Amino acid sequence: MLFLKKRRAVGVALFGCLLVFLSASLSFSQNIDLLLKGGHVIDPKNNLDADLDVAITAGKIMQVAKDIPASSAKKVVDVKGLYVAPGFIDMHVHVFYGVTPESYIANAATSVVPDAFSFRTGVTTMVDAGSSGWRNFKTFKAQTIDKSQTRVLAFLNIVGTGMASRFEEQDLTDMNPAMVANMIKRLYPNVIVGIKSAHFWGDYSQVQKAVEAGKLADAPVMVDFGEHKPPLSIEKLFKEYLRPGDIFTHTYAHGPTERETVVDENGKVKPFVVEMQQKGLVFDVGHGGGAFAWRQAIPSMQQGFKANVISTDLHTDSMNGGMKGLDNLISKFLNMGMTLPDAILRVTWNPAQVIKRTDLGSLTVGSEADVTVFNVRKGDFGFIDTRRLKMKGDKKLEAELTLRAGKIMWDLNGIASADWQSELNSK
Repeated sequence: MLFLKKRRAVGVALFGCLLVFLSASLSFSQNIDLLLKGGHVIDPKNNLDADLDVAITAGKIMQVAKDIPASSAKKVVDVKGLYVAPGFIDMHVHVFYGVTPESYIANAATSVVPDAFSFRTGVTTMVDAGSSGWRNFKTFKAQTIDKSQTRVLAFLNIVGTGMASRFEEQDLTDMNPAMVANMIKRLYPNVIVGIKSAHFWGDYSQVQKAVEAGKLADAPVMVDFGEHKPPLSIEKLFKEYLRPGDIFTHTYAHGPTERETVVDENGKVKPFVVEMQQKGLVFDVGHGGGAFAWRQAIPSMQQGFKANVISTDLHTDSMNGGMKGLDNLISKFLNMGMTLPDAILRVTWNPAQVIKRTDLGSLTVGSEADVTVFNVRKGDFGFIDTRRLKMKGDKKLEAELTLRAGKIMWDLNGIASADWQSELNSK
């Protein structure tokens, strides 16, 4: 009897050791923190457009491949039937939020808080388009950039006070290319990605100052070229002032009394526009509250002229108007005939290249795991331009899950969450 008891005890001990070994082996094999399984990956940089799994470890992309074993992951999210893409980059926003009295966009209530409008539309990186200048950028950085979970980068306004008001933006004496370039190259080369010129009522002088700063800092210049009465020539702007890699924003604006348009009064895209795009000039949508019209966008799309970058020009006047959010804006282009891979290119890898941040905009192994999981709903939808005119469509992109550096920031339908009843069953 004593022999049998000892034998049973040894057996129990061996079984316990086996369980510990199996548990340790399983833990060791679960080297993936999060596995997005069964989705359709669209990653233009890496030429991926196929059903693939995406594995994430320590906030980085670990693997993108077919049939990665679920057993190798600590957490698995079933994304079958959904699309998986690099985190969207919105290259034109205004997020220098503040409460300065009578200020327009710089440290003002017209700007918005980044995290309130990014993840829910699939955006993981926002690029502020010149809200601040060299005089107030440090305030913007401390107040907004450093406190946001969204990655916030910036174009620095050529005007020292940024977009304080239309009047300050006319002050040529406050446009200092050397100070702007020094702030970019010496102080914040990883945050400031370019220079902004906007809202100038005079000639090409402001653009010249911005391009001078761009040359000193080796950075692109984004130009908002409106508010001239009569309109100044954009052909002259493109050919005599801007360089390959510089950016013309508000591409599809229609305000012919204040700005020259890319589509003429007969509905034809002007030949020099296509010519300059082919030579490297970047065209940015910059929808905004007053800079996107169907009568410009639809003929352009029909004639094959597509803006290089799809961006929102997010601020309080645009988000509650026709623009709404980057997801809605992408949907507009899908309904104008743009393919889904083409649209995703314009909110991922294209803007990453324009701002010279090629570490962003892809699912390359080793890169930070900024990921957008989305669906494209079918139905009867309406889309509005800034002139309050409607275009009907049958496709609507919707962000389901947004990851920033591997962390789940937005989960529309709880696909990454446990069922509430499982908590009861576990007790």
